[in-house]
Formats: sequence, C-alpha cells, structure tokens
Amino acid sequence: MNLLLAGPVVLPLLGAALCIGAGRSRNAQRVIAVLTLTAVAVLSAVLLLRVDDEGTVAVQVGGWEAPVGITLVADRLAAIMLVLAVLMLLAVLVYAIGQPGAEEDHVGFHPVYLVLAAGVALAFLTGDLFNLFVAFEVLLMASYVLLTLGGRADQVRSGMTYVVISLLASALFLAALAFVYAATGTLNLADLSEKVAALPTGVRTGLALLLIVVFGIKSAIFPLFFWLPDSYPTAPSPVTAVFAGLLTKVGVYALLRSQTLLFPPDTRPGTLLLVVAALTMVVGVLGAVTQDDIKRILSFHIVSQIGYMVMGLGLFTVAGLAGAVIYIIHHIVVKTTLFLVAGLVEQRTGTGKLAELTGLRRLEPVLAVLFLLPALSLAGIPPFSGFVAKLALVEAGMGAEAYVVVAVSLAVSLLTLFSMSKIWSNTFWGPGPGTDSGRTLTAPRRALMVGSTGGLVALSLAIAVAAGPLYALSERAAADLMDTRGYVEEVLGR
Repeated sequence: MNLLLAGPVVLPLLGAALCIGAGRSRNAQRVIAVLTLTAVAVLSAVLLLRVDDEGTVAVQVGGWEAPVGITLVADRLAAIMLVLAVLMLLAVLVYAIGQPGAEEDHVGFHPVYLVLAAGVALAFLTGDLFNLFVAFEVLLMASYVLLTLGGRADQVRSGMTYVVISLLASALFLAALAFVYAATGTLNLADLSEKVAALPTGVRTGLALLLIVVFGIKSAIFPLFFWLPDSYPTAPSPVTAVFAGLLTKVGVYALLRSQTLLFPPDTRPGTLLLVVAALTMVVGVLGAVTQDDIKRILSFHIVSQIGYMVMGLGLFTVAGLAGAVIYIIHHIVVKTTLFLVAGLVEQRTGTGKLAELTGLRRLEPVLAVLFLLPALSLAGIPPFSGFVAKLALVEAGMGAEAYVVVAVSLAVSLLTLFSMSKIWSNTFWGPGPGTDSGRTLTAPRRALMVGSTGGLVALSLAIAVAAGPLYALSERAAADLMDTRGYVEEVLGR
C-alpha cells in the first residue's frame, strides 16, 4: 500500500532527477520520462481497482499518526483523477516527443514535466490542506517554466499574467490556511471534517466562501477566470494540452473535496455555486463564440465547461456529484485531445487563425476526423461521452428542481456546438485546396503525434461505450463524497 500511494509522487521526482543526470542525451531523457509515467499509470490503475473494491485507503508517512503527521489517502474520486491525469500526461509526452520544438530544444523539459506530474499526483493524494498547498506550488513552479518555453515575447507577457495571478492565489490560500488553523488547530482534512462542524455558523460559512475563492481562481470559475484565455494559447501545443486537460481540474477537485468533506450540509453554499456555475457556462461560451483563433476558442471553452462541473457540486446530491465526476472524466480526455489536434493544425498550416485556414480536410482527412469526434463530444451530441455526462447533470438538476441552471446548461450546449462548427467549417470544410505551409513531419514524428491524439480519441469513444459502468463508478465516488465516515475513519484509524 505504501508503494501504491507514495509511488505516483515519488517516482516522477526520481525520474526528474535521472533526467537531469542524463541531460546530454535527449533520447535517454525520453526513455526515462516515458517509463516513469508508464510505471505511475500502472500503479494508479492498481490503486483504483483496490480502492473501488475495498474502500478508502491511507498511509501515514514516517509512521506519524494523523492528524499530526503527513497523510496520503485515496478514495474513489482521488484514484479516478489520478488515473486520468497520468494517462493524459503520458499521451501528451508522447505527442511532445514527436513534435519539433519545446521538447527537443530545451534540456529542462523532461525534468520539469515530471515535477509537474509529481505535483498533480500529490494534489490528488494528500490528506491535509497544507500539503495540498505544497502540491499546488510544486505544479505551479513547473508550469511557470513550461508556459514560457521558447521565450517569445507574447509567451513571456502571458506567462507573467499567469504567474502574478497564481502568486496572488497562493498568498490567499496561505491566509486561508492560517484562518483554518486558528479556528480549529488542525489542517488534516479528516480531522477538519469533525472540528469544522463544531464552529459557529458564521465562521464555517466564511471559511467555505474563502476556500471557494481560493480554488475558484485555480479552476477558473466566474468571475475569476480572466487569466486563462490569454495564458494558455501562447504556450507550446503539448504544454497547452496538458494545462487545459489537467490544471484547472485540480482546482475543481479541491473544490469538490473541500466543500463536501469539510463543511456540514447547512453551511454548503449550494445556491451560490449554482449561480456561479451558470455564469461560468455563459461567459465562457460567449467568449468562445467571439474568437477567431482555434486555441482561444478552446481556451474559453475550458471556462464554460468548468461551469458544468460546478453545477454538479452546487446540487449537493449523489446524482449531482456523480454527474460532475463523469463530466470531469469526459472533459479531461476530450479537451486534451482537442488541443493536441489544434497543435497538429498549427504544425501543418503554420497558423491557428480561422481567417487564414481553409479546406484542410483535403490535405489531412485523418486530422479532420480526429477533430470532429471530440468536438461533437464537447458539444454533447449523442452518442458521444459529452452527451452522457451532460445527460447525467441534466437529470440530476431536474431531480433537484434546479430548472434555471438546467436551462442554461442546455442553451450553452447549443452555443458550444455553434463555436465548434465554426472551427469545422473554416478550418476543414472551407473552399479551396487547403491551407498548407509546407511544414511536413517525418513519418516517425507524425506517427507519434497522430498516434497519441488518435489514442485519446479512442479513449473518449470508449468512455461513451462504457458509460454504464463508468457512471456506476462515478455514483460510488459521489456516495463517498456525501458520506465521509469511511474517509475519516480510515485516516484517523477509528
């Protein structure tokens, strides 16, 4: 059990150290990074099977018992997120190895990428708020480097916005930790779930709202999303893809974990979260509709789709949380895929601006298919995974009589389809022989980039095919979130 819980954090750090030692050989770095993430993927899959079969598992690092020591803990939600994160990191790494640019030009790419993987894993597995703060700082430090690889002026400018906002969020998070510790005397999540309930109602409500702001910045909810659309599109395509697929979802995970585990039902700001969810959906999709660049359209859609996840949380029912979980599963895969396709488009044409693209399906019919399938899924067209996820949320919303946010979610789906069709009609279906910059790839590089993208498309289709079992798993994860006794008893040994 120690290996299953500590391995996903420790192995990437060891891999990063080995990559630094092998800095003179890019091929050696590639082998180390791929093998490391493959090993972590295997450990994560075994952990998910173990947790789903036996329930929440925990390890006290160094033998110091909770709540004093450092606890690593995994329930179904944490294990699901970890498996998805590692699979996306591995797929994007393979893509990056194939793409000329950031990976081959910078000796620090692989070490920093593995440090990012360690930070993401720690965020999902930590059992206390302080180490969640540490995990955010680890992945943010790595993301600062990855975001500005290449050193272009627009990258550095956009990267500075990302850095400044992240530092402000981190300072606010640190202040929140101080308030929580002053009020309860602990930062262990399981211990907090008991002690927060004994606080006065006003204090509980204040802490809940403060944590929503902290994690809301990191997950890019309305009105705290303004940093994202300018920061992501300027980064190298593999970096943008992994950021789009994972980093905001770490913030969403923290929202789900903190609001369900720490605060009793009478303190949970469900109505506020539903309002925020609706506004996040609307503002994000309206921003996407007005853009004329593929990556900027997809970046605004990150914001919009976060609203669906917050909607599931705001319902605070098993059905709502299950819908949020399966939506996260769908979105991580589909959004990562779409950004990889955008990178392939830019690689072939030299641009991502819709006004300069036309008829690419004639040159790249495979690329057209790789875009069309996840685009339809993002818009929620049946029978793709996005339809399954949105249907789960709509049914949960109707069951909770949250008719307004359900109506908003359906309207936003139509606008999402419109913005995706704009990319399709301009980039792939436009008149002419097809935009071609002459930047062709060698066969091995193309195989890596198209193969990893195609693998994620296949995974998104598999999510739709296995919708029944995946929704059942999401329901079990949601039940864990609503009934925290198993989590608390496993961590505190009661």
